[in-house]
Amino acid sequence: MFNIELSDYSKYLLAPYVCLKNLELTMARATIHNRQDSLERALQLFWQKGFHATSLKDLEKALDMRPGSIYATFGSKDGLFQESLERYARLGLAEFERTLHAYPSPLAGLAAYLRGLGGLRDRELPSRACMLVKSLLELGEREQAAWRKTEGLLAGMEERFIDRFDMAQQIGELDARLDPVRLGRRLQAEVMGLRAFAHRDVDSAAVHALAEDMALSLEALRNDGVTDKR
Repeated sequence: MFNIELSDYSKYLLAPYVCLKNLELTMARATIHNRQDSLERALQLFWQKGFHATSLKDLEKALDMRPGSIYATFGSKDGLFQESLERYARLGLAEFERTLHAYPSPLAGLAAYLRGLGGLRDRELPSRACMLVKSLLELGEREQAAWRKTEGLLAGMEERFIDRFDMAQQIGELDARLDPVRLGRRLQAEVMGLRAFAHRDVDSAAVHALAEDMALSLEALRNDGVTDKR
């Protein structure tokens, strides 16, 4: 009886602590959600206006935050921009990986990824089609940190392209005489060009057709006798 009463008393004493911990967890989740929501709003704004044309007043309005809160959360406009770039790249990479995982053939996966990019104008605003390329060209000497961030994200994507060509070569899908590094860089240049093309005043069918041509060109690299077993 004494042990049961002591246990109940302990629970009584611990109740405020448990409630506090639950409150802290709830607040932490809310903070993460709010940060991601702010990044998404900033991402939309930077997409539309670019880094230089986006003012602090624009950010205040879009994020519904005061300047002090923006600086306390992200450090600076530059810091917010870099986190927005990371979010953009992370979302793009997730789509890329989902497509590749659906295909045992590395080259077939890359071709499917290109065909998916053909729908850029179907599901995105044109200005959202090439944020990394746009940022790379826009940023100058005063934004070295953001420029390096952009360059690093593009380099990371290039490495993933190279890895897929290297994998295709290892399983005999790609001619051993071809250079995966050069192929990866060429593919990235083509993807950057396709994204920039989607930014022009062209209809969706034209973007789809160009993506299809690029995919067929890539599939033509596959060794004879290798078939997609997806």
